[in-house]
Parts: sequence; C-alpha cells; structure tokens
Amino acid sequence: MSAPEPIFTQRIRSFIRRQGRITQGQQLALDNHWDRFCIDPKADVDFVQVFGRDAPLIVEIGFGNGDSLAKMAAANPDKDFIGIEVHRPGVGHLLMLLAEQELNNVRIYCHDAIDIIEHKITDNSLTGVHLFFPDPWPKKKHHKRRIVRPAFVELLVRKLKPGGYFHAATDWQNYAEAMLAVLSSEPAMSNMSETNDYCERPDYRSLTKFEQRGIRLGHGVWDLIFTKR
Repeated sequence: MSAPEPIFTQRIRSFIRRQGRITQGQQLALDNHWDRFCIDPKADVDFVQVFGRDAPLIVEIGFGNGDSLAKMAAANPDKDFIGIEVHRPGVGHLLMLLAEQELNNVRIYCHDAIDIIEHKITDNSLTGVHLFFPDPWPKKKHHKRRIVRPAFVELLVRKLKPGGYFHAATDWQNYAEAMLAVLSSEPAMSNMSETNDYCERPDYRSLTKFEQRGIRLGHGVWDLIFTKR
C-alpha cells in the first residue's frame, strides 16, 4: 500500500522564523542537553523506544518558552509529551527546565510542526494535540496563514486515536470563532463543550504570565476541545 498523499500541498507556513536573542543559560542548555531531549526531524523513530514505555502520547505545537509544557509533564508523569517549536530560544529554555527538574517524559522537535505530525507521527497514535495561543495573524489578508484550517483538521483526524482530543486556546475572538467553525464542520470530531462552542479552561492548561496579564486587562480567552469520534 502506498503512503497517503500529503494533505498540505503548496503549504503556506503559519509561522515566521525569528531567531531572537538566546541567553547564556539557553545556549548552555542547547549545547549540553540537545542530544538527550531533542529528536532529529530527519530520523524515523519509534516513540515507545524513545521513552522506553508505551504511554499516552500528547503533542504540543508551538510551546513558546516551554513553561506550561514542563508543568504539564511534571504533573502527568504517566503521559509522554512531544513539544514542537521552531524558535531556538524557547527550545533552550525548555531544555533548562527539563534538565533541572529531571523530566524524562518530554522530547522536542525544533522544526515545522506540520512536517513532523504529517511525516513522523503514526496514524491513530496520539492521545492529544495541544495548540495554545498560536499566531492569530489578525489582518484579514493573512488569515490564510492560520494553522487551524480544514487540511489541518483532516491531519488531526488521521493522527489522533479514536477518543483522542484536540485542545486549542486563543485570546483572539475572531480566531476562536474561525477555529470553532472549521472544527465543527468536521464530521469526525465532536465538540466537548456543553454549549457546543467553548470550554472552561481545564486544570491541566496552566495560566501563562501573558494570559494572566490579559485577564487583568479584561481580555478574553477561548478554549476549544474536540475529540475524535
């Protein structure tokens, strides 16, 4: 049987690579802990072998500085996490946290998340996919760059286990409404909201400093959780 055709043809990237400033601590972590926690995006890996066990596997797309991912991994030692981030300062920061806290249930890809999920993740294998505060591309002419669109949802359906979930959070109402429309139109996904729109923030998604500041200023945050039928 031939491999499925890529669903992202002539794909427009949903991110811009910004090198940013790498602190001394982040660079030391990149130098000293890369081989322990980071996976070569060109390699084909078996995550059961990588983690040394068969546990629920959750992917976080664009983990930023990694604070929330590290907290989640520490609070859920029975689960394994794949963090994907293109910006090296954020990768360096998460590496520091993983080494300091001796967290062995996280591995990192410093690469394009869609490429990793499409080509390195086995179909029907993921317990969850997290997308917290993605770039909203607020200008209408840039909406085509938003990551949550029909082709992305098709990819989710392919990679999630039956009963697996997708959790997105955003502080841009327009993007929340757009994501809700796209996800609701996928017959293989079910909305976990009792009101068929947005969910209360689950305890496992910790508040970031940025989000706390936004809440103090009266900004809204919208959580969407959909499961695969």
